[in-house]
Amino acid sequence: MRQYHDMGGLDAGPVDRTEHENDLWEKRIDGLLVALSVRPDPVMRVDELRRGIESLPADAYDAMTYYERWMHSIAAIMVDKGVLTQAEIDARVAEVKARKTEAE
Repeated sequence: MRQYHDMGGLDAGPVDRTEHENDLWEKRIDGLLVALSVRPDPVMRVDELRRGIESLPADAYDAMTYYERWMHSIAAIMVDKGVLTQAEIDARVAEVKARKTEAE
């Protein structure tokens, strides 16, 4: 059965092929995936990233950008594997949001 994210063969409209520079946070997410998956003893595999992305509910999948899906999947994998707790992730996100608010 076709899952929601599987658009193969369906009319999804035009593809934006415009080249663009990734934002710093997107580059960091990409680097984080490399650091976690390309080591002598990988913490996670790219297949796990894909599984996490494909398990997103349809509304969340549509609402997120490409790298936001990666970020969500990496965080969920780290919690599943006991590397981080959800509380640790939530605290760090709150800290970053507060720092951003102060800077504005």
